[in-house]
Amino acid sequence: MTQEGARKRRYVVGFRIEGRYRHVQLDARDALDAAQRVKGAHPEAHITYARRHNQRADDRHPEPMLGEERPIGPAPGRSKR
Repeated sequence: MTQEGARKRRYVVGFRIEGRYRHVQLDARDALDAAQRVKGAHPEAHITYARRHNQRADDRHPEPMLGEERPIGPAPGRSKR
């Protein structure tokens, strides 16, 4: 299979920015491609994991798609300790 013919799948990439852990989902050829795309969008991020999307579990706890950024900071309704 060539690179152009590779089927894209949904991946979840976890990363840390400014001490806060985040994760996004995106369509990519493989986990390495997904991690590189997140690192390209957030050069200061520390990638913690990249895995295939798990339909059942990830639909219960959705994460934003790459580009649909949540603000970095405390989650709404939570106080910073």
